[in-house]
Amino acid sequence: MKNSNVFFWSLVVALGGFLFGFDTAVISGAEKAIQQVWSLNPVEHGFTISIALIGTVFGAIFGGLPSDKLGRRQTLIWIAVLYFVSALGAALTSNWVAFMVFRFLGGLGVGASSVTAPLYISEVSPPESRGRMVSMFQFNIVLGILVAYLSNYLLTGVGSEDWRWMLGVQVLPAAVFFLLLFRVPESPRWLIGQDRVEEGRRVLHLINPAQADQDVASILTTNAADEALGGHLLFARQYRGPVLLAVLFAVFNQVSGINAIIYFAPRIFEMTGLGKGSALLSSAGLGLVNFAFTLLARQFIDRFGRRKLMLIGSYGLIVTLGLVAWAFYRQDFSALGGMLVPVLLFVYIAFFAFSQGAVIWVFISEIFPNTVRAKGQALGSSTHWVMAAIIAFTFPYFAEKLGGGNTFAFFCAMMVLQLLFVWRLMPETKGTSLEQLEKTLVLH
Repeated sequence: MKNSNVFFWSLVVALGGFLFGFDTAVISGAEKAIQQVWSLNPVEHGFTISIALIGTVFGAIFGGLPSDKLGRRQTLIWIAVLYFVSALGAALTSNWVAFMVFRFLGGLGVGASSVTAPLYISEVSPPESRGRMVSMFQFNIVLGILVAYLSNYLLTGVGSEDWRWMLGVQVLPAAVFFLLLFRVPESPRWLIGQDRVEEGRRVLHLINPAQADQDVASILTTNAADEALGGHLLFARQYRGPVLLAVLFAVFNQVSGINAIIYFAPRIFEMTGLGKGSALLSSAGLGLVNFAFTLLARQFIDRFGRRKLMLIGSYGLIVTLGLVAWAFYRQDFSALGGMLVPVLLFVYIAFFAFSQGAVIWVFISEIFPNTVRAKGQALGSSTHWVMAAIIAFTFPYFAEKLGGGNTFAFFCAMMVLQLLFVWRLMPETKGTSLEQLEKTLVLH
């Protein structure tokens, strides 16, 4: 097996995740300057900052369409173009509306990459290393976030309009992503699904020459069976199992409170009595913990399996969220020198990164048949982003009205439900070919 080919292709495509993370986080260093440049009122400012998230939702909802029509590789090339144009346009424009349009385009790229990149990596990776390869996407998201924060720090004060440099520097990784994609072949499973069997066979030979002909036969057989029963209709009866798994997995990912904690970490820490400087330092620490445990999870996802990581993570999230809720109910934050809640949330992030954070893109990319995989990935990704938007928009309101105790108790209760979901419904997918998984998960 020529793992070097698969590793290189996966590494290149995972750069879409790096740009995903960078684009999401880079705005944090520019948002105050943007408000001043165009004299935005609070509503206009909020809309300007959230416009990329709106684009992300649309990119995720419709990202499966070009993946099916144009192919995975061609879609990724257009995503790279979106990232490049968005960064360059947002950095150079002097018009507020144009700025929002460019940021919206970047959001489209983020949403579409969350569909197409895991999809492609899953379809080229051998079963025994598919988890590590696909989780490289999540690792690059976290890396992109960290690099964006570092880049913002280094570019602060480079000129009177340093925010333009912060946003514009993204053209460099976007250009690298674009150029490297021309060294990546099209997905063999997409090629075979388009009746370009010999092209698909050649790519499979680059992955594993000894297995290529057998893989081609297996793909053709399962595709024919799907066409006979439901074809490309995602909500056909036989696909209801994967659909249910993808939607529930994406919902649980967000009702864990992860985006509320990442977006509003300084606010949460200030609620416990920490000063602003300590709160900002603690939130930066969350990013480092997220990075470290995402890297650790990559080493275990194919050894332990997706389900075991999720069981470990669910128990850890229940305990940490429960203790945070308890601390807010007692209003006693004196333990550990006032660092009780930050320490608990550090542990929470570690468990999340080791489980949900590492597993979500892997699991959703594995459970759908070839004929509807792009649509299924789009369904899971768009569910994830819609829930992310809902949680991000409602957290400040509920934290104020219900208090920290009730809010974190809700997240804890949701993780109890996630534990039941993993225990009773979630199948193990490690070490099994995509076509064999289809036989297990789809009703024929």
